[in-house]
Amino acid sequence: MKSVMFLNGPNANLYGLDASGTYGRQGLAQIEAACIARASDLGLRLDFRQSNHEGVLIDWIQEARQSHDGLLINAAGLTYTSIAILDALLAFPGPIIECHMSNIWKRETFRHHSFISKAATGVIAGLGAEGYFLALSAMIGLLTEGAS
Repeated sequence: MKSVMFLNGPNANLYGLDASGTYGRQGLAQIEAACIARASDLGLRLDFRQSNHEGVLIDWIQEARQSHDGLLINAAGLTYTSIAILDALLAFPGPIIECHMSNIWKRETFRHHSFISKAATGVIAGLGAEGYFLALSAMIGLLTEGAS
């Protein structure tokens, strides 16, 4: 069974609490449970994590090099600032899918440039939690094809 890690960055733990609805109404725990079920249906083992700390995310990316076939990441606010996360991702040998709950290109201009995209095999943005499920489906395809 292929194994993938899904990392979520700062403030993702607040999903579902934003009155504006930018990040949907589901909390991260609900999204995690749905992703684990979807991954299981696809024949994937899913390791779903969230941290508000850049260094922790980097440690997990490095850990994934040894234990996971693919990586999905929503680096949240660190998407636009972290060269260190980019460098860690560039060292990951498998496919990487960058995910965003919101459409980052419809938001503030500082969100229009993603450092993560330089390392990503593909990007899914603007579809809320559905984007997470689509990313899992895309990942199984990438792993089956052997693409990275």
